[in-house]
Amino acid sequence: MSIMNSINTDFITDTGVTVTPTTVHIGAEIGGVDLRKPLTGDQVTVIRQALNQWKVVFFRNQPLDHQQHINFGRQFGDPTVAHVVFGSDGKYPEIYPITKHRTSFASRPAATRIWTDWHTDITAAVNPPFGSILRAVTIPPYGGDTQWTNMAAAYRALSPTMQSFLGTLRAIHRFKRADSGKDAQAYNEKVNNKALISEHPLVTVHPETGEYCLYTNSEFVQEIVGLTKAESDLLLNYLWEHCIRPEFTVRFHWQADSIAFWDNRSTQHLAIRDVYDTDFDRELYRVTLNGERPIGVDGKPSKSLSGQPIGTIKKP
Repeated sequence: MSIMNSINTDFITDTGVTVTPTTVHIGAEIGGVDLRKPLTGDQVTVIRQALNQWKVVFFRNQPLDHQQHINFGRQFGDPTVAHVVFGSDGKYPEIYPITKHRTSFASRPAATRIWTDWHTDITAAVNPPFGSILRAVTIPPYGGDTQWTNMAAAYRALSPTMQSFLGTLRAIHRFKRADSGKDAQAYNEKVNNKALISEHPLVTVHPETGEYCLYTNSEFVQEIVGLTKAESDLLLNYLWEHCIRPEFTVRFHWQADSIAFWDNRSTQHLAIRDVYDTDFDRELYRVTLNGERPIGVDGKPSKSLSGQPIGTIKKP
């Protein structure tokens, strides 16, 4: 079945939802819905189908407040605590602020470099989030875009020999240490106090589409199990460069009240650093949806080496 034709267009028309792709391999803009209100079951189905197909979907002109943001997320999964390591706000424990200097929580260090490379969210956990929903509030007039890359498309572009080899491998995921910056010590203390380390397959099977996805990112992966350091470093660096080839990526220019909803199981994303070269503010908020243990092509799940699985916040 062609990925391009996997959504029933007649069904979309019946729901009033529009799905407009933004690139060939990743990204679609969704219209015809008001996310401040509960969606119908059919609308949820269309959006989930679009998410599975396009990996990240975008909404414009959606002036949600925190509670509406949470309510929208709950229609697709169970929200986690805002951040398993850095905590959450007491009033809205599902809401995670992503501000220019990351100082919205008094207990959180304000380091900037730690979160600004290509990554998949919290793969140090044995059950990384299935999806994330990011809402824009204050956006610079230019700069501060975000990019996503399709890890299923990246896998398909590899040779069959490389695909087979990678399917036999597993990698260790953990938070990086911060080696410099005024907040490095506070950041490292947070990470060490809740040490999350997991072993994940290097190729995973998407639980909904059945696609094979490369499962690696430079923020959390430091070694491949069973390889020498030289072998591991060479292979990882090749894969990290391969995964972010332009044809696998989409770049989103934020506007106030924009929303991006991405599949964390089949993507990486990058907050572009140019905003730090300006005096502009940038304020967004994220809700994260709980995920399951990834499964490799051999049918074996990820395993935890340190720490507990990410939990959920049940509806009051």
